[in-house]
Amino acid sequence: MVLKILCNIVIVKIFQKNKIRFILLHILLWIAVWFFFVYFYSYNSIESRYATWFSSLLLPLTMAVTYFVVDFLIPRYLLTKNYFLFGLYSFYTFVVSSYLIVLIIYGCLIFLLSFNISIMPPMSKNFVFVLILVFLVVGMVSFVRILNQNFNNISKNKELQTKILETQLKLKEQELHYLKMQIHPHFLFNTLNTIYGFALKQSEQTPEIILMLSNLLDYILYQINKPKVSLKEEVLHIKEYINLEKIRFKDTLKIIFKSNDFSESIQVAPMLLIPFIENAFKHGSLIDGFLQIEIDVHVSDNQLNFSIRNTVLSQEATNNTGGIGLENIRKRLDINYKEHYSLNIETKNNWYLVNLIINDLNKSKNG
Repeated sequence: MVLKILCNIVIVKIFQKNKIRFILLHILLWIAVWFFFVYFYSYNSIESRYATWFSSLLLPLTMAVTYFVVDFLIPRYLLTKNYFLFGLYSFYTFVVSSYLIVLIIYGCLIFLLSFNISIMPPMSKNFVFVLILVFLVVGMVSFVRILNQNFNNISKNKELQTKILETQLKLKEQELHYLKMQIHPHFLFNTLNTIYGFALKQSEQTPEIILMLSNLLDYILYQINKPKVSLKEEVLHIKEYINLEKIRFKDTLKIIFKSNDFSESIQVAPMLLIPFIENAFKHGSLIDGFLQIEIDVHVSDNQLNFSIRNTVLSQEATNNTGGIGLENIRKRLDINYKEHYSLNIETKNNWYLVNLIINDLNKSKNG
């Protein structure tokens, strides 16, 4: 409550300070205009008293016309692009102000000079000069107002664009977090099924499988929240996952894994490749008694080339090309590597083939 009151007090003080500053600025402006009028109308004349009074009477008219144009005509008609009404009311303003200028000229001539036009300052004799000077002030102030309005609009547009970008970024981060979280149950479901099968058989390999799963869980739970992880680390956990599946498939699995040596600095989004491996084991088919899987991971010139293929029955391949895993990975690729990747999936001669290429790894977005 106290903090709220203090905030309100600060806001009021800032508003009052800006208001006082605004008023002082306008007072200084019109003082400067008055001195300009006096200097202009007393030029080449000894009637300084007349020039002072004439300028003092002309100043309120100039102020009235200026504020009418700046605070009414421009915001209501010009900035809203209602040019017809702006032109019409500007013409009316011109006619009325011209009439009032004539009254001021003749009023000063009558009451200050008693119709002695010979001693009248030459600059105040010419109605056109007086009119031009008044509207020169009006035009200059209006120009500054329009520039200021455009500057404010540009600032507001930039601020709005920044807020839109921030909102889009937050939405992307939330979507990416959701997609990452989807990996957990999908990946764990398949692996726990394997452990369950071995536990039922009371296999001696169960502790070994649990240990490997523990390493994978550490990777999933702690590394998945990072924007990027080392590709070497990703490959290491792919091998651990393959070892898990080798235990499950026993002698019915033929797998070839190839990769070249790449730097520790090469980084990718976490859990980027494992879903493809998982999909191969989940939807792969035994042909002639074997599930065959071939994996190739290569990095060259900051480009990742990943390919995997597995044996599959044609009909099963047609039915299983979707699923949570691949749908998830497509969305993650769009978020992390938009316009920097290509993903091709096809079924050919009882082989299900996936080829992923990511260009400019260092220039891609964070995960």
